[in-house]
Amino acid sequence: MLLQTNRMIGGILLVAGTAIGAGMLALPVLTAFGGFVPSLWLLVFCWLFFFATAYLLLEANLATPGEPNMITMTGKLLGRGGKAICWVSYLLLLYSLLAAYLSGASPLVVQIIAAVTGVAIPAWCGPIVLLLLFGVFVYLGTRLVDWVNRILMTGLIVTYFLLVGVLPQYMDTSLLLHADPKAVWVALPLLFTSYGFHIVIPSLTTYLKHDRRKLIWTLFIGSSIPFLVYFLWEIVVLGIVPLSDLAMAWEEGQSAAMPLVAQLQSPWIASAIHTFSFFAILTSFLGVSLSLSDFLADGFKLKGHTWEREISCLMTFIPPLIFVYAYKKGFILALEFAGVFVAILLCILPALMAAKLPRFKKPLMRCFIGGVILVSVLMIVFSVCDQLGLFRGLTGGYVSTEI
Repeated sequence: MLLQTNRMIGGILLVAGTAIGAGMLALPVLTAFGGFVPSLWLLVFCWLFFFATAYLLLEANLATPGEPNMITMTGKLLGRGGKAICWVSYLLLLYSLLAAYLSGASPLVVQIIAAVTGVAIPAWCGPIVLLLLFGVFVYLGTRLVDWVNRILMTGLIVTYFLLVGVLPQYMDTSLLLHADPKAVWVALPLLFTSYGFHIVIPSLTTYLKHDRRKLIWTLFIGSSIPFLVYFLWEIVVLGIVPLSDLAMAWEEGQSAAMPLVAQLQSPWIASAIHTFSFFAILTSFLGVSLSLSDFLADGFKLKGHTWEREISCLMTFIPPLIFVYAYKKGFILALEFAGVFVAILLCILPALMAAKLPRFKKPLMRCFIGGVILVSVLMIVFSVCDQLGLFRGLTGGYVSTEI
């Protein structure tokens, strides 16, 4: 009983850590245009929507015999077409995310090594050092990733509460009064990617011994933590940094950390923000890496022998490493359309798989699944419109048309 409870706590932290990533650092930059209150309603909607889609994926996972990952589930429940769509969307999403995490965390790794050892390693070594330090945990499996993730989450929580505990004294609450509801939709694609914790569900199902009740509570509590973290972060950043500065950060492609540091002019706060960013990226890196490794092992029917685990890890890390060194614009383009991959992989496919299960044949459940699919399709439309520049007019003139 104690072991299961302990594993449940680890599962909650793994869900939260996977969701809370680099996207959080950019969130206030995009939600600033709509304002705090409209953005809060959007945060609530996305939290509940993604918990609902996670529940659908969990039910599909529990209904599929054995220890399946996404590729097996879609193949058995949706046939070859669903399996092909799953392969493409899963690999595009997770490889692009891993490339982004490697790119984002590598400079911080170089800085930390220089600060601790006094040795300045070349910037190009950053991604390799990061993989050598943390990729080994993915190779050794879910249980070790769980424990390492707990340590990283502890660091994330400590630095986060240090920031939200100290920063309110610098707030100007009048900045939170800005509201432009139509402009809040600019942030929707990023919010969709910010709640993408579903990829750890197959690994969690095995880890928690297929206990439906514990898994549902793990997903609910685990997804609640990102919501609360985003909520407090929004208050702090939007209450300190003027909209014009956040608009400039958006125009220059920066995260909220840059204008926040510039506004406060405090070296120790800058260090705390960079440390928080490092932990946020690493927790997501571990969750995404573990999920992709399990997905590839499942897709290529690797049974878990030593050499097979090595193959799955190499397939997990080599492609994003190549992207970081040779195809930076390629993975950035993929990240720009991450909302499309998320909507297909984490929303539409789970809904279609759940529709095949007997418990979802009732009219009310059919309406529920139809609503999930409708919202997901709208999400795809929003993401495409955003990339086509059709939302530029919603930024209220704070952002120039050339970005």
